[in-house]
Amino acid sequence: MFKVTIYTIGKVKESWLVEGLDEYTTRLKNVMGIEWILAKNLEELTQKVEKLPSYTCLDPAAKLFTSEELALWLNKEFIKGGSRLNLVIGGADGLSEKIRQKADSFLSLSPLTFTHQMTRLILLEQLYRALEIQKGSAYHK
Repeated sequence: MFKVTIYTIGKVKESWLVEGLDEYTTRLKNVMGIEWILAKNLEELTQKVEKLPSYTCLDPAAKLFTSEELALWLNKEFIKGGSRLNLVIGGADGLSEKIRQKADSFLSLSPLTFTHQMTRLILLEQLYRALEIQKGSAYHK
């Protein structure tokens, strides 16, 4: 089973967003475990992340992937990381330079800027889509 740990700031307050996150977490649960590490602020996020051996930062200015390319990238990252992957989503002020400097890679979900809370839902849907592409299911058309 794959495990993705997502580091970010703050809790999700909107009920509709919580429902969306729960939906994709449920869809993923048989193949991929999702763990959320929530920091109170950027300083705490930096402290949590700097202890990690490796991680990927989400950044709108990073390399863009198609969904198929993301599925291939994800597979390579799981092979490299022993079925484990750490992802970091910045808060309203983005990521600290300390976090950015130590990152192994950067990933963009879009050149658009999303709230860090919306990014969580988009990320989970794309992880689910990537796994469905790898399975060859009809989810990704």
